[in-house]
Amino acid sequence: MTKTAWVFPGQGSQAVGMADELLELPEAIARFEEAEQILGWSVVERCQSDVETLSRTLYTQPCLYTVESILVDVLKARTAQPTWVAGHSLGEYVALYAAGVFDFADGLRLVKHRAELMENASGGLMAALLGFDREQLKEQLQQTSGVVLANDNNDGQAVISGQPEAVETVLQNVKSKRAVKLNVSGAFHSPFMATAAAEFRSVLDAVAFKDAQVPVLSNVDPTPTTVASELKARLIEQMTGSVRWREITQQLLEAGVTQVVEIGPGKVLTGIMKRALSGVELINVGSLSEVPATLLTC
Repeated sequence: MTKTAWVFPGQGSQAVGMADELLELPEAIARFEEAEQILGWSVVERCQSDVETLSRTLYTQPCLYTVESILVDVLKARTAQPTWVAGHSLGEYVALYAAGVFDFADGLRLVKHRAELMENASGGLMAALLGFDREQLKEQLQQTSGVVLANDNNDGQAVISGQPEAVETVLQNVKSKRAVKLNVSGAFHSPFMATAAAEFRSVLDAVAFKDAQVPVLSNVDPTPTTVASELKARLIEQMTGSVRWREITQQLLEAGVTQVVEIGPGKVLTGIMKRALSGVELINVGSLSEVPATLLTC
């Protein structure tokens, strides 16, 4: 029996033109029109703009949510349902939509507010470390105030977030094959997003969550759950909490996943997960043409 996880990438996976092929579908056009009514601007136009415009948090997050949600609708109409779902940062909102926790419009309204708050965040720094010493990083984070582990992606890739001076200190004291400062406006997934998170909570509280139709593995707690109240509580914590993707991958492996489908542009999550999921079938669906026959007959 196929045990399938659908996973959804977040900010950083966007690509100019990622909505073009979906315009072949009348139902997708209707969804884009609905999104424009909610956002006040066109997802299709932003997806057809330049890299710099699309990469603005204000536009990136709603565009990814809309495109990935349409792909979810396509897959649900043509394939078997997943056994589990999970999303990386922004992708968790698509995972919740895929699991039936809220409808498309409510999810997009949440993402719109989230993107606006994160776009306006300032004063922080994030940096990715590749090929680092995990114990050394753990020690440095414990010894340095003002910086935390924001993304624990896999054994060899992590992102730290916090005050610029604190981030610089950690980078200087942790050996890594490569360290890259990220082009973001604030210290996302850290306590420095507490003010934005408090504002966002009032928006989140106003949205009714339903129990998930399939278990969701959340960023801040990779334990699978379908309980609406737990999923909302985890989403409230997400803006200031770490993305525990390495643990999500391990949970899926221990649960016996046989197929992982990354739904969204690019292959970011596939690249992060492939070493840990040796022997598991990995599939990417970023457009209509990438819906493979193996999924159509599950």
